[in-house]
Amino acid sequence: MNDKVELTILMPCLNEERTVGICIEKAKAFLKENDIIGEILIADNGSYDDSKQISHKHFARVINVRKKGYGAAIRCGNIAARGKYVIVGDADDSYDFSNLMPFIEKLRMGYDLVIGDRFKGGIDKDAMPFLHRYVGNPFLSWIGRRLYHTDIKDFHCGLRGYNLESIRNVRLRTSGMEFASEMIVQAVKHNLKITQVPIRFKKDGRNGASHLNTWSDGWRHLKYLIRNR
Repeated sequence: MNDKVELTILMPCLNEERTVGICIEKAKAFLKENDIIGEILIADNGSYDDSKQISHKHFARVINVRKKGYGAAIRCGNIAARGKYVIVGDADDSYDFSNLMPFIEKLRMGYDLVIGDRFKGGIDKDAMPFLHRYVGNPFLSWIGRRLYHTDIKDFHCGLRGYNLESIRNVRLRTSGMEFASEMIVQAVKHNLKITQVPIRFKKDGRNGASHLNTWSDGWRHLKYLIRNR
């Protein structure tokens, strides 16, 4: 880890040529406007479009992640990251990388993990499928709160910040979408200091289907939550 780099903004990416450049520019503007020494790291998970070329064009650092999966991309990103803190978010422009100060403030206060809360911050029309918004996410987050005695309202929010050393020490292992649950579960088990901040969630800019599979990924989350209790 480079002590001079305070923040790594990490974006897992799979075929996001329409939006990755927009996300990088927002992140660059955030770093400049807030006088933060940081880097933008793209963890490319096998894109076959122009995502990597566009990322290089916008002067982001790109790593190639061969193992498929959301969790695999972030775990490799955590290995490569140079910052004291990491803020991770999807490269589909559903999260606002120009408004990350609430995460930085909490991390500087000593929190190990800061989770975004989309339900409190607001979800734009058509940003989240009906089943995810009113059934899947609320149900799985409720299960997580009950099993692990935490007050996190949005277990699956993809925008979150953390102290990199703290998260490295809990040795996260999963490769798929259930990684979002694993991070919170293991943070609770290791007595890390956790908080949440409201964020706005908007419709992504993809021209294809979401990478999230409603039923199989939901089942993997539920199985992880129950099995690791």
